[in-house]
Amino acid sequence: MEEKQHKNKFYSLDNAGFLYTAIASSRMSTVYRISVGLSDPVDATILQKALEQIIHRFPYFQVTLKRGIFWYYYQHTEAIPKVGEETYYPCKTMRQRQGKTFPFRVLYYKSYIHVEFNHSICDGAGGLVFTQTLLIEYFKIQKGISPKNLGKAMDIESEVDPKEFEDSFKVYYKGKVPSPPSSRKVFHFPFELLDKGEYLLLTGIVPVDPLLGLAKIHQCTITQFMLALYFESIQEYIQGLPMSEKKKQRQLIAINVPVDLRKMFPSITLRNFFISLNPEIDLAFGYYTREEIIEQIKGYMGLYMNRKNINRYISRNVRNEQFIFLRIIPLWVKKLLMPIVYNRFGERGYTSGLSNLGVVSVPEEIKAYVKSFEVFPPPSAESRLKLVMVSYNGSLSLSFGKTTGETVIEKIFFRKIRKLGIPVKIETNKR
Repeated sequence: MEEKQHKNKFYSLDNAGFLYTAIASSRMSTVYRISVGLSDPVDATILQKALEQIIHRFPYFQVTLKRGIFWYYYQHTEAIPKVGEETYYPCKTMRQRQGKTFPFRVLYYKSYIHVEFNHSICDGAGGLVFTQTLLIEYFKIQKGISPKNLGKAMDIESEVDPKEFEDSFKVYYKGKVPSPPSSRKVFHFPFELLDKGEYLLLTGIVPVDPLLGLAKIHQCTITQFMLALYFESIQEYIQGLPMSEKKKQRQLIAINVPVDLRKMFPSITLRNFFISLNPEIDLAFGYYTREEIIEQIKGYMGLYMNRKNINRYISRNVRNEQFIFLRIIPLWVKKLLMPIVYNRFGERGYTSGLSNLGVVSVPEEIKAYVKSFEVFPPPSAESRLKLVMVSYNGSLSLSFGKTTGETVIEKIFFRKIRKLGIPVKIETNKR
C-alpha cells in the first residue's frame, strides 16, 4: 500500500539541496560519509538484504534526480539500490544527473559499513536515522535480534509521515525578516590540492569524559571547547609562517559551524534542515589566548544562536529561491551561475568547518557488535580540510576530511589534546 502511494511521486529539492546539486563537481562532490565499525567482517549478502528490507520505509530516499526546465527534482523509482565493496577514495561524486543512480550509496570494507549521502537529499541528522535503521535490520537478519527500543532509528513497519520529507525551511519561513550580515574574505589554507577525486580521511579517537570536564571548567559546551582548540591550532600555524608569507595571508579566521534547526523548531524532516554560522577571530588584533577564544565563541553563539536571528538565515535562503528572476532562469544557466555565486558568497567566508553530530547510540542488544561511528564531511577545493565530531559509547571521533596531503593542522590540533593529558588514537585511509 505504502509503495503504491509513493509510486511516481515527485519530491522537490529544498533550497540547500538545490544548491548542493548545482555546485557538485569532482572537486566538490557534496557527498558526506557515515562509517560504522563492526566487531566482525561485514556479510555483504545480509547487508544487501537489510537494505532491501528498509528502503520502502524511506521512499523519499528511493529516488533518482531528474532535470526539469527550471529546477532539479527527485522522482521515486521502483529500482532497489545495491551495496558495493569500497574500492576507491571515499565521498566520490555521484553522477546523479543521468537519472540512473540513487542520492546515496551503501559500501562495505572488511568490518566497516560506509553509508554515503549526497547532501542534496539529507543532512547528517537524516543520514544517521537511515544508517541506524540499516544497522538494526542487519543484525535482525544476521543474529535474530529484534531490539525493544529503536532509539532514533525508524520502525520499518510504521507508516510514512509526510513531515519526514517536508521542506522545513519553507514551513518555518518568515517573509519580512532582515537578511543576516554578509561574509568577509578570510584566511584559507595555502596547501597544495590532491588530484581530482582523491580524498584523505584522518580520525582522532579520544575519550569523551575528560573533554566534558574541561568544557565544564571553561563554562562552555564541548563543541565550543573543541572549536576553540581548532581556532588555536590555525592561529598557531599562521603565527609560525615566515614574515614574508604571513604578510600575504589574511588575518581573519572563520570556522563554519552547522546548526541543526530541529533543536529550535518542531521538525521531524529527514531532509536538510540546518543553517551555518561563522564564528571568527581576527589576528589583526593580536594573539588570542585559549580563554579569549572561548569567550569570543561564547559571545558570538550567544548573539546568533536564537530563534529570531536564525529566522534571518532561513528567510534569506527561501527568499533567494523564490526570487522571480531566479525562478525563470533555465536550469542550464543556473548550473553555470551557481558555482560562481557559491564561490563568491559561500566558502569565501570561512577558513574551515567544524560540525558536531552529537551523541549516537544503538539499541543495547546490538551494542556489543557495533564498535565505532565516524562521520566525514564532503570534500572541498576552497576549504581544504574540515572536521566532524560524533560521540559513541564514551569515545569522541574527531574526523578530518582533506583534499590536501598536508597534515600540519591536524598535528597541531591533536598535539594540543595530548598536552591536556588526553590520549588520542589516530586512524587514516592514507595509503
